[in-house]
Amino acid sequence: MARKKKPEKEANMERWMVSYADFITLLFAVFVTLYAMSQTDKKKAEEVVESLRESFGYSKSSSSPKPRVIDSGNINIIPNMRPQSLPQKAVKSGKTKSHAEEKDFKAVKAAIEAYLLKTGAQDKVSVEINRRGLVVSLKEAGFFDSGSAIVQQSAYSLLAHVAESLVNYTNPVRVEGHTDNVPINSRTFPSNWELSTARATNLVQYLIKYYEFEPEKISATGFGEYRPVADNTTVDGRSKNRRVDIVLLSVESERGEP
Repeated sequence: MARKKKPEKEANMERWMVSYADFITLLFAVFVTLYAMSQTDKKKAEEVVESLRESFGYSKSSSSPKPRVIDSGNINIIPNMRPQSLPQKAVKSGKTKSHAEEKDFKAVKAAIEAYLLKTGAQDKVSVEINRRGLVVSLKEAGFFDSGSAIVQQSAYSLLAHVAESLVNYTNPVRVEGHTDNVPINSRTFPSNWELSTARATNLVQYLIKYYEFEPEKISATGFGEYRPVADNTTVDGRSKNRRVDIVLLSVESERGEP
């Protein structure tokens, strides 16, 4: 008698759903992880952006952010400098201005030289009285980097003392830039004419803005290498020629100059 065949088990057509469910669960976990990572990175990115905005002087609350420090001209002693590095504007002393005469020149010269001796800055500034008036010479080494017209931050206190010594007089002031005879040919300064003029102009801006020198009585000019006070063939001579002179004019000089 023949054996009866056992009926074959019916195939389970829903087994695929188990694997599919596992796949969906894993995919969901991946998306949750990616979402969490994106939220963390976004927060960090916002913190970095805000830090950079504050470093460059931009306000977060402003709809159209503007820098806190505004460049006031093409040639300026303060470009690329942070607000905390700028000199404070001088407070008016209330002292009545007078016209300086020879005795005043001598008093100012003595006061500046005493300050230079006290601070050890005799090699940075020299003062003399000549037929033009009182001449305060600011040496390049104490006030400017080589080939630059931007006043060094470390020179502000010394420059402030010079400005305060001169501001109370009504005499016209001439600010004159000088260089040595070593040629310069940079993108900013094609020659020593431009460099010497830029340095003088920057100091004029400083004196007007921070010490309220009268604009109609102050001027800037650049002489380049053509008015040396020492021999350009020596290192010491060239260092003496690289200077900016602040000249408080005498009565006689006023008559001869515009």
